[in-house]
Parts: sequence; C-alpha cells; structure tokens
Amino acid sequence: MGTGETAYPGFHAMVVSALTGHGDQELLEILPATTTADRVALVGMHDWTDPMLPAIADEWGLSVFSPGALRSTSAPLLDWLGDTGATNVAMHFDVDTIDAGELQLGLGADLGGLTTAEARRVVADIDGAAEVVALTIAEFIPRQVMHLQQILAGFPLLGPRA
Repeated sequence: MGTGETAYPGFHAMVVSALTGHGDQELLEILPATTTADRVALVGMHDWTDPMLPAIADEWGLSVFSPGALRSTSAPLLDWLGDTGATNVAMHFDVDTIDAGELQLGLGADLGGLTTAEARRVVADIDGAAEVVALTIAEFIPRQVMHLQQILAGFPLLGPRA
C-alpha cells in the first residue's frame, strides 16, 4: 500500500494503493476497475515498512488484522468478511506474514508473524466462509538459491562463453 510519498519504492509495493484507487494516475487509468478500501483486509500485518503506512491504512479505511488478533481464532476476520457481504474472495498471500522465527520464506526476516499452522487455519476458514476465486503468492525468494546463483555465476559450462 505504498505511495509515491512513502519510503518503500516500486510499483510492486503499491498494489493495494492501485487496487483501491489511490496512487499514480497513469497507472490507475489503465486498470479495468478498482474497489473501495472497505472491501480490502490486510491479514497478518506485523511489520510496516514505513511509519506512515498505519495512518494511511486508517485514513483510507483499510481493515488490518494483526497476527495477535488471529492467534487463536479467525472470528474477527470472518466477522469482517460477513459484514462486507462478499461471497467471492481474491486472496494474496505474502509469505512475509509467516513468523521468520519459525520459517523464513521471503527476503525479510520478520519476527512476530503468523505461524504456519495459524496461516493455514485462517486460509481454510476464509475458504469455508466464501469462495476463493483468485490466489497469488508473493515474496517467496529462497535465499539458498540466490546465494548459489551468485557463487555459480561464471562457472564453466553454466553460462555463455565469451
């Protein structure tokens, strides 16, 4: 949900902004549609990349569910979903919502996120309450593969010859 004024650069960080009709006008003009912020929930949010983002979320009317709010039950999220009246859900799973103390999947080492069991329960509960019609997964970049690529760069037989 970054904007041109927030510290985290790049359009990849501005998807929620664009989805809710905020941000770069040129980008918004090519989108087929947007939705209102009250139809978007940030689930498992625990590491804001910019101190301005919580205030922006509040200003826009985004619902934010911290890991603490979902540790033992998905009820707060399911209540919100029921209040929206939505029967179809598009889900975006950012692996950085998982507590890096249990399993580090993404580039960040964000502690305090949902456990893998909690995330699976939340997703299953959403799937039981509405039809999941879209699913994306982001931020999964295995560190070992990245390091191996750096080590192997220029090895014989693994790349173009000069």
